[in-house]
Amino acid sequence: TTLLYTIKFEVMPQYKVNVKWGKEKFSDVECNTDEPPMVFKSALYSLTGVVPERMKVMVKGAAIGDNDWSNIKALKNNITMMMMGSAVELPPEPADKTQFIEDMSESQVNQASDYPPGLVNMGNTCYMAATLQCLRTVPELKSKIQDSSVEFSRQTLSGSHGVTAAIKQLYKEMEATCEPVTPFIMVKVLHMTIPRFAEKGEHGGFQQQDANECWTEVMRMLAECLSGEGSTDQESVRKSFIEQYFGGESTTVLKCSESESEPEAQSVEKWTQLRCHINTDVRYMQLGLTLGLKENIEKTSPTLGRNAVYVKTSHVNRLPAYLTINFIRFFYKEKEHINAKILKDIKFPMEYDAYELCSPQLKEKLDPARDRFEALRQKKIEKELSGKDIKNTKETSTKKEVKYESSCSFPDDLGSSNSGYYELQAVLTHQGRSSSSGHYVAWVKHKEDNWIKCDDDKLSIVKEEDILKLSGGGDWHVAYTLLYGPKRLEVLEDESPSEEAVKPPETEPEKME
Repeated sequence: TTLLYTIKFEVMPQYKVNVKWGKEKFSDVECNTDEPPMVFKSALYSLTGVVPERMKVMVKGAAIGDNDWSNIKALKNNITMMMMGSAVELPPEPADKTQFIEDMSESQVNQASDYPPGLVNMGNTCYMAATLQCLRTVPELKSKIQDSSVEFSRQTLSGSHGVTAAIKQLYKEMEATCEPVTPFIMVKVLHMTIPRFAEKGEHGGFQQQDANECWTEVMRMLAECLSGEGSTDQESVRKSFIEQYFGGESTTVLKCSESESEPEAQSVEKWTQLRCHINTDVRYMQLGLTLGLKENIEKTSPTLGRNAVYVKTSHVNRLPAYLTINFIRFFYKEKEHINAKILKDIKFPMEYDAYELCSPQLKEKLDPARDRFEALRQKKIEKELSGKDIKNTKETSTKKEVKYESSCSFPDDLGSSNSGYYELQAVLTHQGRSSSSGHYVAWVKHKEDNWIKCDDDKLSIVKEEDILKLSGGGDWHVAYTLLYGPKRLEVLEDESPSEEAVKPPETEPEKME
């Protein structure tokens, strides 16, 4: 039996051709017919400066198209093509020589990228660095601290005045440099003011501290030094700047579940953080916050003359412009004498709506601003359907500056939220198994969907999807405290704003204003 084998030689689609353009001739130009003709034309553009749109390439009387090679039949090595077209005038050489990021120092990279400077870890001081990096994303707070008259003196090296002056000095140093800053004074003053933060371990180094405790203490001391803003004739003038921009209020009702005759007790509670409770049923932040609105507590009943169970029900009746949410991730283990950590995955949103936490009275006040947000959404949909946005994109190559309503507060309550809509702008995370060990990191919003990971003096750019991975579930960085800023209402070009339209205040730290 004779076996016949047919050997098929496939012609390779890649050629080396000559291209004649006016008086110039280019030899051995690679031409691959497996790729679209625009790839070949782009190569010619790099040689001649003729843009593909103004270029015509002929092969034995046939013109090469943009999408396929179907009309070119006689392509082979060393064939000569004819090219026609005028070169676009090249832009002048830049006055400053281009410097590549690989050749830059860390401070030059930070300056070129508008990064904030990092803070050097002085021995388990990451809890403090992460807290101050997060708070620095609030433009109103940063300006208030810098404009304050608080300064160092012999009598005020500690206490609220000393801590505020130290933060002012540290933020001033961070504004003036792109190099990592060593917070000598800040650490010293903090240790003098809060001695437990100066506790040392068996090896002589500072012990790790709870970052949320540091956050709470810093806010308390700032509240004592930074007076409120606004005119005295406003209905809800608050004494402290922190109370204005970070403080909320809730109406609380206590009802004894063991005595129908005992009347309900109502009170008003003030807070600067909302707590996200975590149990086996909680998978999302909203549910954890809702659990905190209704809980059972035990206290002495004047009617029964003994301890009884009360149902405590709360509703928010004042939302601040900046909403801080703390995840209750640590609990005390009596046997090990440590604050153990709950690693459970709790999802949180990049945009948050606090409407469901509010009292009926506050919901009614929030509705007008929320209606304007909905009207804006509808107008954008109408524009997209009509094709206006596409037309505008073609007409201008530069991105138009977006304008926003100048205020997100009620007219009679400066620093409040008038809509209940928020956008995430900073996350403080913990990595480890106990609040008194592990490592704290700040993640702050930079531009658009870019965020900056502030790991002490090491900074890096991360994306929005990296922030959403901080929800927990393992030994990776886990969200501990979130800082939400106000979602501002955009003013479209074809409408007259109800208030003076302004650029949004920058929320990025360091030279991002």
